[in-house]
Amino acid sequence: REGNAAMVTTTDQLRPPDAEVVSGAYEGVADYRLGASDVVNIEVYGLPELTRALRVNSRGMIALPLLGPIRAAGKTVAELEDEITTLLADDFLQDPQVTLFVSDYTSQKITVEGAVNRPGIYPLSGSTSLLQAIVVAGGVSELANPKGIIIFRVIDGKRMAAVFDLQQIRGGNAEDPRIYGDDLIVIDQSGSKSAWASLLKVIPVAGMFSVF
Repeated sequence: REGNAAMVTTTDQLRPPDAEVVSGAYEGVADYRLGASDVVNIEVYGLPELTRALRVNSRGMIALPLLGPIRAAGKTVAELEDEITTLLADDFLQDPQVTLFVSDYTSQKITVEGAVNRPGIYPLSGSTSLLQAIVVAGGVSELANPKGIIIFRVIDGKRMAAVFDLQQIRGGNAEDPRIYGDDLIVIDQSGSKSAWASLLKVIPVAGMFSVF
């Protein structure tokens, strides 16, 4: 399967995942897009009956007294806050003061596996870089190949892979790429134990995504 890799142009470096995949996207620098199973805390000044924690259901909806079902999935906290404020102002309150925050980040997850100390699935709670994701997974083990850091991501409906050099990133000589929900990060092992040697030969260490 590695033999079918094709380079993407440099203008496509580090593109976010497909926009329709809610669990994979951030907007701007750090705004989190809500998804199924996230828990949102809502506070409405003067209306304690609307102050509550709500879990986004599998259809991407939340339900509030007075307002009924509201789509939350795919929206940032600010967007949902503005929508609820507008709905309350239209029919119920003259100057509603609405505050929202996410108390349980569940919908956006990444997988880190290979030569790290704590491989596993981890939630994203904000804008996260590759180095930060590796730290969350306990750092690389002594068996890690620092030039064999691979990110897998779905872009334009295709599974893509990009290879990064950890030493170059730490030294400030290469970009520390942003990580998105549903990314798979693989830290290859050095030497004869490498499971990704053939892929690493096909894709250069340039941070450019290739079809995989």
